Amino acid sequence: MTDTMNDFLVRGTLAELDPHVAELIEHEHVRQLDKLIMIASESYVPAAVREAEGSVFQNVYAEGYPHADMHGLSEDELLDYEWQLAFYRRNGDRRYYKGVEYCNLIEALAQRRAAEVFCPPGMQPEQVFVNVQPLSGAVANAAIYEALVQPGDTVMTLDLLHGGHLSHGSPVNITGHRQRVVHYRVSEETELLDYEEIYDLAQREKPKMIIAGYTSYPWAPDFAKFRAIADSVGAYLLADIAHTAGMAAAGVYPNPVGIAHVTSFTTHKTMMGPRGAVIITTDPELARRIDRAVFPGLQGGPHVNKIAGMATMFKLAQTPQFRELQHQIAKNAVALSDGFKANGLRVVHGGTNTHMVLLDCKSIAQHDGMPLMGNVASRILDLIGIVCNRNTIPGDKDASRPSALRFGTPWVTQRGLKEADMREIADVIALVLKTARPHTLQMKKSVAYTARVDFDALMQGVERINALVAKAGRDFDLPREGYPFVWYATNGRSRESEVGNRKSGVGSRVEIHGEHAAAFLSVVLGTNVTELTDGAAVHILGRNRTPLCEAKLRKIGDGFALDVPAEQAAHITRWLRALSDGYVIFDDADVGMNIPGPVVVK
Repeated sequence: MTDTMNDFLVRGTLAELDPHVAELIEHEHVRQLDKLIMIASESYVPAAVREAEGSVFQNVYAEGYPHADMHGLSEDELLDYEWQLAFYRRNGDRRYYKGVEYCNLIEALAQRRAAEVFCPPGMQPEQVFVNVQPLSGAVANAAIYEALVQPGDTVMTLDLLHGGHLSHGSPVNITGHRQRVVHYRVSEETELLDYEEIYDLAQREKPKMIIAGYTSYPWAPDFAKFRAIADSVGAYLLADIAHTAGMAAAGVYPNPVGIAHVTSFTTHKTMMGPRGAVIITTDPELARRIDRAVFPGLQGGPHVNKIAGMATMFKLAQTPQFRELQHQIAKNAVALSDGFKANGLRVVHGGTNTHMVLLDCKSIAQHDGMPLMGNVASRILDLIGIVCNRNTIPGDKDASRPSALRFGTPWVTQRGLKEADMREIADVIALVLKTARPHTLQMKKSVAYTARVDFDALMQGVERINALVAKAGRDFDLPREGYPFVWYATNGRSRESEVGNRKSGVGSRVEIHGEHAAAFLSVVLGTNVTELTDGAAVHILGRNRTPLCEAKLRKIGDGFALDVPAEQAAHITRWLRALSDGYVIFDDADVGMNIPGPVVVK
C-alpha cells in the first residue's frame, strides 16, 4: 500500500472535506427538481456533459491554440492518437505551454463537431472556422467588436428595451464605450421588426457592423434581409444566436452561418452545454482576426474542461433526441403563448416562433391606477414554483422598472412537459396574478414597488404546480432524500406525521423565530405578545383579521411557539410563511400594510 502521508494531495469527498458546500449543492439541486424553471437562458445540462466539464482538463493551462493543420481534420483523423501525438512531438502547436497534446485534441474535436453541426448547405465542415475559447457570450461579442470595428465606428443594434442585449453596445457594457452605437427598434404598431425602417436607418447612419439576434425578441429574424442591408452599406453582419443556437442546430430556427459574416452563441442555453461561448465564421481572414481578439486580446488561458464539455455537447446535438427536443421546445412556447391569450393576457410581440414568450404584466392587474410590474410578478410566481425573469418591453422607459415577464420552455420541455402542460401553466399564472393588488411601500430611504395576491389563489397555484412537478421527469441524478425544498408544499414525511397526529388527537406546534418574531406575531395575533403570559390563549388572524383558529402561545429560545390543532397546522404554517414573505393580502382596507418581518416559520 502506498504511503499517502508522503505527498500533499488532498484526498476525500466534498461531503467529507466541506460538508457545508456539499449541502448547499444538494439544496440547489433539489430546488431545480422541485420547481419549474422557465428562465429562457437556462437549461438542464446532461450529466455526461457535466462529467466532461468536471474532468482533469481543469488542471491544465493552455494559452494559445492547437496547430493550424488540425483545422479541417475529420473526427477519425483527430482520434488517431498515435499519429496525432507523433505530429505534436515533431511540430508542436500554437500554445505557450507544453503538456497540452490532449488539450489540442479535445479543442480540435469540439471545433470539428461544431463545424459539422452548423455547416450550411452547399459547404463542407472544412470551410467553417470555429473558436470555442470565449468564456461567455459577452466576451465573445467583445472579441468580435475588437476584431471587426475600430474606435468611433458606428454599430447598429436592436434597442435593449426592445429585446437587444447588453453586449450589443449598451452604454453600461464595454461594447458601448468605444464605438458609436445606434439602435433600430420594433414597429410601434406591430411590435415586430420593420426591415424597411432598418434599411433606411442603415442608409442614414452607415454602420460598420449590424447585429441581428436578440435576448428578448421572440421571433426569428430574416438573416438574408439583414445581410442585404449590411452589404448595401459595406457593413459586417454579426448574428448573435446565444438563445437559439440549439434550435438552429436542429433546424427549428434559421442557421445564420454562411449568411452572416460572423455568428456567436452561448452554449448553456438551448445548446444544453457548459457555460461558455462559440464564434463561427466561414471567412478564414476574419477567423484569424477573431482568434487574435479572443487570445491574447481579451483572455488568457482557456477553460479546457469547458471545451471538453462542449465537445460532448456538440456530439449530443447531432442526435435525433436533441432535434426532437428542440422542436418540442418551440411547440411548447407557442402553446404557452396561446394559453396566456386564452386567459385574456397580452402577449408582447403577438406571439413566438422560438423558445420564449413575453407577458405584459400591465395587462393582468391594476389597483388604484397602479399596474402590476415585472419584478414583483416574478417574485410572486417563484413562491408557487415557477421561475422566470422580469423583462423590459417596448414602451418601458428604462431597465429599472420592467413591465413584463419573460418565460422560456427549454428546461420544462427537457423534463417531458408538453403543450397541455403549458396551457395549465398559463392558467395557473393567470389565476394567481389576476388577484394581484399593486401598491407602494414607504421604506426608510426610498419607496418600494410591490403587490399582494389572494392567499387561497396562491395556495391553489402551489398545488397545481406541484402536480406538474410530480408529473415531470425527475429521474436524473436524484439527491432528494432529506432535502425537501418547496416552502409551501407539505412533503411526504410531514404528511405522514400530520395524519398520525390527527388519529391520536395530538396537537401540533408551529415555531416563529427571528428578530422580528414578536412584532410579526403582535400583528398576526392582534395583541402585543410581549405582554402575554406563557401558555396564553390567542387567536391567529386570517385575511381581514378574521380568526382562523385558537392557539396557545409559548416563548421558546429566540422565538415563540404556537400550539395549534393538528388538522390546521399545515394551513397555519403556510399562512404565516406567506405573511412573512410579504406577498399576500392581510387586510383589504390596507393592502399596503407592512407586516414586520421576515421571520422563520417551522
